[in-house]
This record gives sequence, C-alpha cells and structure tokens, in this order.
Amino acid sequence: MGAMSVRTQSSEQSAEAVHRAGFACFVGRPNAGKSTLTNALVGKKVAITANQPQTTRHTVRGIVHRPDAQLILVDTPGLHKPRTLLGERLNDVVRTTWAEVDVIGFCLPANEKIGPGDRFIAKELAGIRKTPKVAVVTKTDLVDSKTLAEQLIAIDQLGKELGFEWAEIVPVSAVGDKQVGLLADLLVPLLPEGPALYPEGDLTDEPEQVMIAELIREAALEGVRDELPHSIAVVVEEMLPREDRPADRPLLDIHANLYIERPSQKGIIIGPKGKRLKEVGMKSRKHIEALLGTPVFLDLHVKVAKDWQRDPKQLRRLGF
Repeated sequence: MGAMSVRTQSSEQSAEAVHRAGFACFVGRPNAGKSTLTNALVGKKVAITANQPQTTRHTVRGIVHRPDAQLILVDTPGLHKPRTLLGERLNDVVRTTWAEVDVIGFCLPANEKIGPGDRFIAKELAGIRKTPKVAVVTKTDLVDSKTLAEQLIAIDQLGKELGFEWAEIVPVSAVGDKQVGLLADLLVPLLPEGPALYPEGDLTDEPEQVMIAELIREAALEGVRDELPHSIAVVVEEMLPREDRPADRPLLDIHANLYIERPSQKGIIIGPKGKRLKEVGMKSRKHIEALLGTPVFLDLHVKVAKDWQRDPKQLRRLGF
C-alpha cells in the first residue's frame, strides 16, 4: 500500500508565527457533505444546505478567521455531466474556480463506495496539476472503523490510479464537530503566506441580494422538489428601506420574482388560493429577517420565463 498519511491529530505549530491567507473549495458529488462542512468550519450557516443537487449555484464564500490564518471557502456548484446550456456554463465556472484556488478539498462520504460520479470528478482534479488536493472523508459518524479504513485505502488508490498524490487524507464528521478543527489545521499550511484578505467580522462575501434570493428559492422548493427539481430561479428586483419610518422601527421592502419555465408550474408554486406562495413568503421572510437583523416586507411574484435553463439571454439576465 505504500506510505499513506492519514492524520488523526494536529501537527505541532511552527516556532515562528507566519500568517497565511488563501482560498479553498470543496468539491464532490451532490450530498457529499460540502455545505455541512463549510458551515461547520465557519461556525455559522452560510451555504444554503438542501437535499437537492445544484442548489448552491452561486459562489458562496465562508470565511474561517484564525489568529494564524484566514481560510476563504469558495463554494462551487457541483460538477456534473452537462445536459443543458446551464449545465455547461456551471461546469466552466467550476473548472476556472478550481484552477484559481490554493487548495481543493474533495469530499467523499465514508458510507458510500467510490462510484462513477467520484471518478469523474477525480479525473478532472488530476488535470489540475499545481493545486494541492486534500481528500476529506465525510460522514464518518455513520460507519464503523473497518469500513472507514477500507474507504481510506480506496481513496489512496484512486489518486495513485490517476497519477496524483493526495496532500492529505482526512476523516471528518461535521455533525459531531470531530476533526473539523483538524481539517482547518491541515488546510492552512497549504495556503500562501500573507495578510488577511477580509476584515475580521466577515463570514461571507455573498452579496445580500443573492443570499436573499437563495433563501426564497430554498423555501419555494421545499415540498415540491420532485415536481420542480431546479426549474426555479429567483431574482431580487429591489430592496428599499420604507420611507417615513421612525429610526427605531425600520422596515425593508423587498420585491422579488420567482421565475419558472412553464405556465403549468405556476399552480404548483402558488398552491390552491395562493396558500403555498403565502407560506413560502412567510418562511423565507423569517430567514431573511434573521440574516439582515431587520423587519422585512416581502413582495413575491411568480413569472414564467420560458425554458430559461436553455436560453443564454435569460440565463444572463437571471445572473448565471
């Protein structure tokens, strides 16, 4: 099997303190635990977690602030075999992001054997020569130590087969917070030396409007994922503080459009007598208020943008 380094404890800190700062991204099949891991590292919900592939369409950055380093997590959409123009465009975004980051963490769940989807991603990674790759074995709380050991060996082999060496192979359980700190310890030395790139308070670099759109989209997809897998796009048209409100009781007006592809989907989103859309509004408003820390009036409209996933003009207008 050769020398394979699996770290289970933190390496000693170097004597002289060097500050490092850089970008990392987690890749892996849908549901490999990328968003959960991002949230565990940052310690606050930033990525939008949903049990549906491709809901994180935008580059959500979570920022890990440490005395010795700043690790900026760039969350790329999943790489997949493209079936639509949107798919191809996402894949291009993914490849450019991978080539620009300082370290790539490849998430592989401990409880699933390495499959064709993992190989597809690993092959792409093998093509990106200079970026160090860390294999992150997620969901270790779901398996026994024998299964975990077999998975670690299989991952080591996968790298050898494709002609590259993993910088580290790290088992983590984000749920139990086990070794999440260790993962940060191992990613940090792979970053370039340099001062912090973001001010201390920042947890995410995501423009508020994009995060708000994501929260609305997540609420809209809840319960109808099977009927509308990802044919919903949300655009926040405007955000304005309501005028003539006293300073201690501000109100933010948010106008947003939900775009669907076909008129037949309108009824699904709106629901009988508009009941579903009201629920979507209430649910997302709560999340938005929590995010912004201010009361919000949310005005939602459902519009049909014919086949937007396949139309370059619409894609551009919807921000892809």
